[in-house]
Amino acid sequence: MKLSRRDFTAGLAAGITAPYVIGSARAQAATIKIGMCVPVTGPAAEQGLWAQNGAKLALAAVNKAGGVLGKQVELVIEDDQTTNPGIVLAFSKLAAQPDIVGFLGSIRSTQVHAMAPDVLKLGKPVMIGGTDPTLTHMGNQWLFRFRPNDSYSGRVIADYGVNTLGKKKWAIVHSTDAFGTAGGKALASALEKPGNPAVLDQGYANQSQDFTPVVLAVKQSGADVLGTYFTFENDLGIFARQLRQLGVNIPWVGSPSVVAVSSTKLAGPALYGTYGVADYAEESSDASKAFGKAYREAYKTAPDNQSAWPYDAVTILSAAINKAASTDPVKIREAILSLKKFPGAEGEYNFDQNGDGLHGYNVVRNEKGTIVYDKHIDFND
Repeated sequence: MKLSRRDFTAGLAAGITAPYVIGSARAQAATIKIGMCVPVTGPAAEQGLWAQNGAKLALAAVNKAGGVLGKQVELVIEDDQTTNPGIVLAFSKLAAQPDIVGFLGSIRSTQVHAMAPDVLKLGKPVMIGGTDPTLTHMGNQWLFRFRPNDSYSGRVIADYGVNTLGKKKWAIVHSTDAFGTAGGKALASALEKPGNPAVLDQGYANQSQDFTPVVLAVKQSGADVLGTYFTFENDLGIFARQLRQLGVNIPWVGSPSVVAVSSTKLAGPALYGTYGVADYAEESSDASKAFGKAYREAYKTAPDNQSAWPYDAVTILSAAINKAASTDPVKIREAILSLKKFPGAEGEYNFDQNGDGLHGYNVVRNEKGTIVYDKHIDFND
């Protein structure tokens, strides 16, 4: 059964509010299987739960709309343990199951890099949330990104800080992993073009327990604005509290983790008044609003990008298989790349030949714990 996009979208709207019970698909005689590598354990286990929730919400809508190729869709989950070796093992377990037709990888670039060689060897579509720009530019045709990459986030952070906030003396703080390094470089490059080189470019190691040296470097730099790329929300929470304790209150524009639900809970008032680039912002579009409403009804809490990108990944992968009328990997790949102006929770998807679906970011502000949408900045070059 081949569904038009109009039929598929209508079905999604009809079924969007029903939370999915993962065991229900297993009762089917024949299902379409999607594998998901996600942190069930480790420091990102809470975010992993939100990712599962987003994927399951999409699955419920897909199945209520008629499924994929006339069959119900089943999600097969493996714990990536929030580590690089963990995701390699998780993906190998899923890849060994020949009836899994596509996969969801990680939101963390360093984990996607770790699993990428095995993805290339397997030759099946893998949806990712990692934002290191190189992930879709290293000759791996099977990676499809469902968040904007950091070549865009750096430009948006710089654009907003310089042109909207009017700040020119930047301190950049970033993780030294693949995500943080790429993001820091993107921001530094974006600042250099208008002649505003950063006065501080400071790296840190993930899972640090004390950010005092980093905070002191920011304080002593004379910066009047802070730009950050934090990989883990618990690190960001510690940094934010120590930043305020040591009296640093300059404007702060960060990568998406600065406005993640877990970050706002961990840091509390330490993040009040900060700005962030957010691939998911509930008020940014009708599709984003619909997803937000559905997620709140199903799970009694606000969503963020941890749940939005897996929701879009399952939705678009399912639509692509229906469009291809086949589970052949090459045909699915071609169908994904052909999708244009597809409305998702994260934004409007227009896939380029590299596998990037989104090309800009929203700017949001933390208003005493509530994330408020400001504007969207998109790039078409």
